[in-house]
Amino acid sequence: MPDPSLNSLTDQLWKPTDQGKEPRIYAILDAARDEQIFPAIQKSDNEFVCLYRGDQAIDLADVAPYLVKLERGDAFTNWLLTHGWGNSWGIFLASDAPFNELRQHFRTFLMVYDDKGKPLYFRYYDPRVLSVYLPTCNESELETVFGPVSHFILEDDNGNAMIRYSRLSGQLAQNAVRLIA
Repeated sequence: MPDPSLNSLTDQLWKPTDQGKEPRIYAILDAARDEQIFPAIQKSDNEFVCLYRGDQAIDLADVAPYLVKLERGDAFTNWLLTHGWGNSWGIFLASDAPFNELRQHFRTFLMVYDDKGKPLYFRYYDPRVLSVYLPTCNESELETVFGPVSHFILEDDNGNAMIRYSRLSGQLAQNAVRLIA
């Protein structure tokens, strides 16, 4: 099966808003998904931060989730889209919020608790998880999850389509764009 082209992915990620403005695009990448991810993030010139803090950020650095600001057409972004798309390396999102505000927002979802109060890691930054979770959210939960995010962008199960999730009148809106003809 053919892979989506880099140009097609890039054009869809940076699709201008209704006001004709290119969105600011970020990724939350799961370094545990592939041993190439963490070194590539470190070598990039892109702004990035580990979503873990303190000792956890140090001890789990090579398998932690990272918020990364993507720049259209730069080397890291092209590498990520070429090698990571279709491999569930992470999720993409558009937001005008400051970088640190996004980090704080996404840190709040790292841990959830089961019915006995046991803490569990919530791997929402896996597109296979977020695509199942978002449709279960009510209006209040969507407001919390989206926060400063205008839309989330996920790959479909085989990487042949891009699914854009947004909120419309308090409800989840979903728009799939086929990337391969």
